[in-house]
Amino acid sequence: MAVSMRDLDPAFHGAGQKAGLEIWRIENFLPVIVPQSSHGKFFMGDSYVILKTTASKSGALRHDIHYWLGKDTSQDEAGTAAIKTVELDAALGGRAVQYREVQGHETAKFLSYFKPCIIPQEGGIASGFKHAEAEEHTTRLFVCKGKHVVHVKEVSFARSSLNHDDIFILDTKSKIFQFNGSNSSIQERAKALEVVQYIKDTYHDGKCDIASIEDGKLMADADTGEFWALFGGFAPLPKKTANDEDKNFDSHSTKLLRVEKEKAEPVEADSLTRELLETNKCYLLDCGLELFVWMGRNTSLDERRSASGAAEELLRGPDRSKSHMIRVIEGFETVMFKSKFDSWPQTVDVAVSEDGRGKVAALLKRQGVNVKGLLKADPVKEEPQPYIDCTGNLLVWRVNGQEKILLPASDQSKIYSGDCYIFQYSYPGEDKEEHLIGTWFGKQSVEEERASAISLASKMVESLKFLPAQARIYEGNEPIQFYSIFQSLIVLKGGLSDGYKKYVAEKEVPDETYQEDGVALFRVQGSGPDNMQAIQVEAVASSLNSSYCYILHSGSTVFTWSGSLATTDDQELVERQLDLIKPNLQSKPQKENTESEQFWDLLGGKAEYPSQKIVRDAESDPRLFSCIVSNENLKVVEIYNFTQDDLMTEDMFILDCHTDIFVWVGQEVNSKDKMHALTIGEKFLERDFLMEKLSHEAPIYIVMEGSEPPFFTRFFTWDSAKSKMHGNSFQRKLTIVKHGRAPTVDKPKRRTPVSYGGRSSVPEKSQRSRSMSFSPDRVRVRGRSPAFTALAATFESANARNLSTPPPMVRKSQLYPKSVTPDSSKLASKSSAIAELTASFEKTNNIPRSPKETNNKDTFMSSKMESLTIEEDVKEGEAEDEGVPIYPYERLKTTSTDPVAEIDVTKREIYLSSEEFREHLGMAKDAFYKLPKWKQNKLKMAVQLF
Repeated sequence: MAVSMRDLDPAFHGAGQKAGLEIWRIENFLPVIVPQSSHGKFFMGDSYVILKTTASKSGALRHDIHYWLGKDTSQDEAGTAAIKTVELDAALGGRAVQYREVQGHETAKFLSYFKPCIIPQEGGIASGFKHAEAEEHTTRLFVCKGKHVVHVKEVSFARSSLNHDDIFILDTKSKIFQFNGSNSSIQERAKALEVVQYIKDTYHDGKCDIASIEDGKLMADADTGEFWALFGGFAPLPKKTANDEDKNFDSHSTKLLRVEKEKAEPVEADSLTRELLETNKCYLLDCGLELFVWMGRNTSLDERRSASGAAEELLRGPDRSKSHMIRVIEGFETVMFKSKFDSWPQTVDVAVSEDGRGKVAALLKRQGVNVKGLLKADPVKEEPQPYIDCTGNLLVWRVNGQEKILLPASDQSKIYSGDCYIFQYSYPGEDKEEHLIGTWFGKQSVEEERASAISLASKMVESLKFLPAQARIYEGNEPIQFYSIFQSLIVLKGGLSDGYKKYVAEKEVPDETYQEDGVALFRVQGSGPDNMQAIQVEAVASSLNSSYCYILHSGSTVFTWSGSLATTDDQELVERQLDLIKPNLQSKPQKENTESEQFWDLLGGKAEYPSQKIVRDAESDPRLFSCIVSNENLKVVEIYNFTQDDLMTEDMFILDCHTDIFVWVGQEVNSKDKMHALTIGEKFLERDFLMEKLSHEAPIYIVMEGSEPPFFTRFFTWDSAKSKMHGNSFQRKLTIVKHGRAPTVDKPKRRTPVSYGGRSSVPEKSQRSRSMSFSPDRVRVRGRSPAFTALAATFESANARNLSTPPPMVRKSQLYPKSVTPDSSKLASKSSAIAELTASFEKTNNIPRSPKETNNKDTFMSSKMESLTIEEDVKEGEAEDEGVPIYPYERLKTTSTDPVAEIDVTKREIYLSSEEFREHLGMAKDAFYKLPKWKQNKLKMAVQLF
């Protein structure tokens, strides 16, 4: 589309450059900006243009344009608003979706901008009315409709306006009454209360009484009597009569019309296909309730105006008052539009570029307008974070047929691709122990054991009264939460389960189960010691990748291979994983392009291999859907601009982030439906409602109301007091409206974690993995990897606490502290036993001291470590210097020949003087502790303090 300056209204210069809402009112056929203080205030005699700009995670700005027509606006004003919307789209590069909004029949997306509602006022600029002036309060009656967004309409203040199906709000001078029709839903009643709150704040300065009136309860209380007295006394309500607003358009047949010379002519075709739409023409797709205007990329601005005019003419016909007009540009069609066609290709070759937007930007720049927002912004680069406390207790089971076998802690970090696993992770929540129960399916696992894993995990969740969050994870699609919980993970080929062995025997395929003395190749990946994996791959040269490091072994021969694009951090992870896979053998380092013949011989010769890093799909902007299951058919309704208040306790919702999906289950959902939550998530992935090519193996989380994990609540501005309230949605909202906020709940004393079966999750010797302190009266010990637990067991005296069964041999580099999130860090402290272990380990260079020598230091270490808490125990970002001894850097680094003994080896930097801290770490302590934990660890690794 050609762009010229004469097409751009000066009022639109600079529009859409940053996220937010911009509104113009049509005055004398020109758009005039509405100040932000007046957003949400609409007059019935006016027309408006509304621009919503959203910044996506990719850095791109997305635009939605709406034009709103008051019921008393003139036809000329309405036409001007429609044309100006097309012009505004042109100014933004011709990509925006455009919506026609008619008073009383607005789209859910439009109303979501002005939550909880809009209440248009009498008056208008050009319609001959005067704007309503502030005057004595008049009693008004409103009808409210809607479960997710509320349409509010003022009706005649008369008993005849009431009915049993809807909700009514009676606004008097001193009290606001909400009348709940007996046939209305709980969710509708709860949403209407938000309108009550809005009226109270807007028209009563937040000072008036609230009363709830139940239809059918005659004279139940003083409020009920007062309500009916305002209508002249009680009398039976009439049955609701059908009107134009209640007509259903579902039976309307879909028609495609081509617009030529300002006239719409039907397109004859046996079926609707994408091929019918020509890029140099405009079309109307009439679906009854929706009327779409499709504009080809090669159409002119005048042609687009003509198409919009033809659509407006069509909507002036009878029975079209409820119809929504939506205008879309070729290449930027909405999912709803595409779904109306019998076939729509996954990708359409459209010449979409920045040209249109770039030309507009160039023209405006010459006019002195800042055009920064017209072009794509730089994407926001975010390091993925687990958003879960990593100091908890982990239990892992391998599924074998219909049973599950608990793994000893020393084996928890080794899982097989041919098996299925169940894990239960218990961690400290805000005021109670939280649980995450999940299943992991290896790529080579059999379907029978996958079904068994789901069934066994569901029974565990049910036995804990559906409180734990649940996860379904496939190999190759693991989220960062999974890796952070396990910390160090080795994924081996083959399997140990009966199901895998049976499959190998029946299919007569080679058994690839890992053998320690065989040839094996591992790709090493991760971001640090608390998130590292070794994945066994085919032992051939094509499995290599220049962006990674690898471990190759054959019997007693071990090679490490570093790709040319691998970092020093990657090489550090190889050394750590080598200590777990082949702890007793010396490796032969190999660098890309300088490999030995023996290395290539083990891989069967040289071959081409990739260099591109394997990257998980980026998390997209989250979208929330309400779920309705009818006759095993899943229907979803999108909730736009969602907040926590949109999560109704009677319903299930799906939060779609593309890489993961969350199924949120309200407390009032019945137990039978709760059991089907995972099935609903799977159906959502299968249906792919947004046509975003969702993977059927994307992680699914089941989240229970009241036990929402932080990796779910991060998508909201979360108030935990609301999710812990009791009662249905209406009862909860009524409490909040009457008291101004959710009631605070007394936090119970933290209870001992409970595992499956209702027993304490304190495991036996072979089961303990993470937390060394389970008593609610004792401080929590920072979590450790299974390798560390095994190491600690080696050094414990016979009378000390029981720890995990140690593996045959453990090396120094297996001691990795787990990361601690800022919220959980205040719960963490160092146990004197662990500190004594680590100190003795550092001092003696892997030679344990005698139990007698160890015990003699218990008292000293106990008092010492009470003062040496980790940094997260104090204020965030504040260095803890008081009472901490200072040692020289040469004695604190990990390679020191004269190491300091009695220190916390996970926080060596706190013993540095301020001068040496700045010299070696390049910043002051306060600045250092404001960095993310992973970045702190990287800096410490670089200077041998970790």
